[in-house]
Amino acid sequence: MSAHPEAVTDLREPTVNRRPTIVTALTLTAAAALTLSACGSDDGEAAGSTEVERDSKPASPTASADPSPDRPEIELPNDLKLTFEGGKTGDPVKDAILADNAERMRAVDAAITGTDSEGKALAFYNTGKALQAALDWVAQFEEAGATLTGEARYYAREVTLKGEDSATLVFCADESKGFSKDKKTDEVHKTPVTENSYVLYNTRLDRNTDGVWQTSQIVSTRGAAQCRP
Repeated sequence: MSAHPEAVTDLREPTVNRRPTIVTALTLTAAAALTLSACGSDDGEAAGSTEVERDSKPASPTASADPSPDRPEIELPNDLKLTFEGGKTGDPVKDAILADNAERMRAVDAAITGTDSEGKALAFYNTGKALQAALDWVAQFEEAGATLTGEARYYAREVTLKGEDSATLVFCADESKGFSKDKKTDEVHKTPVTENSYVLYNTRLDRNTDGVWQTSQIVSTRGAAQCRP
């Protein structure tokens, strides 16, 4: 790495049509975000929440429609916290989709922060274009010598079933408390809260033969009005 380590300027996970830019000064790190997805969204939040932290057993694997797969255990660093609201709808299929999506988001951050350096969970919960985009995204952080810290909250999560083995999931993210951190110096690059701190994610999930709802497509819209407070 050069004397001026690079930093990711946009902490959104890239879509298949967009790659994040990188600059040569960590001090130029821009909008904060912890992870990643274009359809309509429900402005209301579902009741209940699931807060996932390091060393806690997430509710998502047990909520899966098929608990038989040997699901990878995902841990995150102590300084990184993800919260998922509205994990229980009363529909076991929708609950499984929400659960596997939450694990997918955690898997990407685990790969970035190094708690899953081999990316086992990343490959478990992603497929197709979404997997390639996630791998590219993790590589950008590695190249920049950067990692993640802070908090992200995911809310207004709305599942639409498209058949027995396909669904769309639209949700919002509050990434105002998530920041990049230099791996060598541990310097945290905080950024001001703006409308772009709130992101609308649109995803497609497909259930594989093991019953896991894998994310296959993901698109993000930063600053979406329905996600802003």
